[in-house]
Amino acid sequence: MREYEVMTIHRPDLAEDDVEKQVSALETTITESGAEVTKRDMWGKRRFAYEIDHLNEGFYTVVSFKAGPETVATLDRALSLADEVVRHKIVRLGDQATGIRPNAPA
Repeated sequence: MREYEVMTIHRPDLAEDDVEKQVSALETTITESGAEVTKRDMWGKRRFAYEIDHLNEGFYTVVSFKAGPETVATLDRALSLADEVVRHKIVRLGDQATGIRPNAPA
C-alpha cells in the first residue's frame, strides 16, 4: 500500500457540521475498501485566488491515507460525482526514507 493525500474543497453554503459529515463519509469509503486513514486536517473556509463555478470561497479539507490504486480510483469517482465537492485532488506521496518522488524523471 502507498501513501496518498486527498484535498477537497466543499461548497461554502454548507454548515461546518455538514462538511464534517462529508469528510467522515469520505473516510468511511476509504476504510471500507481496506485502506487506512492516517490523518485528517480541516482547514476551514478560505477564499479562492480566483472564482470557481461562480464561487469565491469554500471549505478545505485534507485526508491522508494508505491504500492501493483501486481505492484511489473508487475515491476519485465518488468525489467527482459528489455535488457538495467543488474540487478535489488526490496526490501520491513520495517515499521520504529513500527520497524518491513519485513523478520524478528517472
